Amino acid sequence: MTSISNNFFNRQDSFFLIAGPCVIEDTEMPGMIAGKLKEITDRLEIPFIFKASYRKANRSRIDSFTGIGDKKGLEILKNIKEKYQIPVITDVHSREDVELAAPYVDILQIPAFLCRQTDLLLAAGRSGKVVNIKKGQFVSPQAMRYAVDKVRSVSDAPVLLTERGTMFGYHDLVVDMRSIPWMKEHGTPVIMDVTHSLQQPNQSSGVSGGLPQLIETIAKAAIAAGANGIFIETHPNPQNAKSDGANMLKLDEIEPLLIKLQRLYNALH
Repeated sequence: MTSISNNFFNRQDSFFLIAGPCVIEDTEMPGMIAGKLKEITDRLEIPFIFKASYRKANRSRIDSFTGIGDKKGLEILKNIKEKYQIPVITDVHSREDVELAAPYVDILQIPAFLCRQTDLLLAAGRSGKVVNIKKGQFVSPQAMRYAVDKVRSVSDAPVLLTERGTMFGYHDLVVDMRSIPWMKEHGTPVIMDVTHSLQQPNQSSGVSGGLPQLIETIAKAAIAAGANGIFIETHPNPQNAKSDGANMLKLDEIEPLLIKLQRLYNALH
């Protein structure tokens, strides 16, 4: 069962942050990133959830990096949770993934491409964990109520929804900020996945591009639109990241951005 209450996600004094690397690349870097982010968010009094995928299942190319091993990756997440006393979140792609990952993490994340996968949503709900459902790039914000209903049919734990852009062509995503208030009407906290919304997928090279120069723009707009949380993938050297480097925020740039977002949030509340 989850130990995170709805109060964590619906605070009036701050937005919350989900952040970390796209995938666990090795045994050392995730802990370093988590420690740095914990230090920053403690200082700014921003509730923090550490994010990393223990395995990447939705890569374009067969030779793309997917992880260092399921058990090894999950143990790293568990160690980060215990060392820094922070919640951790990771992606799951199947019922088997739910069974494997649930004992190690606090929140199970449903990837956007799988947001209508009924057996996966039900399995995640039955785990008793908080479930974060990313809105599919092909789904309206109004239709996400049905994904929420599936999880709630088997679980009393909090359900979260994440906006990550809508695809209007082959190589780009567009963020419609109306999605934030519309999805909040489903009775769920809503998160803005800033960095994935700035991906440029389906490149002929098989490696996604990105527009990280717009991270601040999208994040500020999301706070202004009423987002409860902000999701940012970050890495010390995005150009060397093994997944999603093209749209990540450099780790040493996250604190100045959070300070600006905090000022904006406080001005609006």
